[in-house]
Amino acid sequence: MRKVNSIDRRNYIIKMLQESDKPLKGQEFAKKFNITRQVIVKDIAILRAKGENIIATPDGYMINKNNLNSKIIAVTHNSNRIEDELKTIVKYGGVIEDVIVEHVIYGEIKAMLMIKTLYDIENFIMKIHKDKAEPLLVLTNGVHLHTILTERKEDMENIISELKTKGYLIEE
Repeated sequence: MRKVNSIDRRNYIIKMLQESDKPLKGQEFAKKFNITRQVIVKDIAILRAKGENIIATPDGYMINKNNLNSKIIAVTHNSNRIEDELKTIVKYGGVIEDVIVEHVIYGEIKAMLMIKTLYDIENFIMKIHKDKAEPLLVLTNGVHLHTILTERKEDMENIISELKTKGYLIEE
């Protein structure tokens, strides 16, 4: 692509993110514009500061098109129950937007997940095993939060009900 100014480049980034149903990697934008990925990171920061609802996921950047029902839930379980918890949510059409833990030193730690499908769950679990990475819940003895999105309120109710039945949901 020809050399473009920063305003045109940012407009293009927004247009591509709005048109995409999947996350787009910063490296792809950098390659397209023949610039460094760090320039793209700066562009994304500027776009966010201007009010664009761009989120960073492990698979790239995307626009958060959140016109869905949203609920933050508190859950607890050990690492070997992650897959079951995620499948319970996705089974009813839920999207796991993030995971949040409250760290004793650092305060709130939040990671964007954007898990929507069984395929996303498989990839997430595979990354944990392949990289021998510890999920955030190990920092808090299994206690963590998720922001859950659903299209219908009934789906949210089904998710909450099953998480409660399985003993994952922390209730007041």
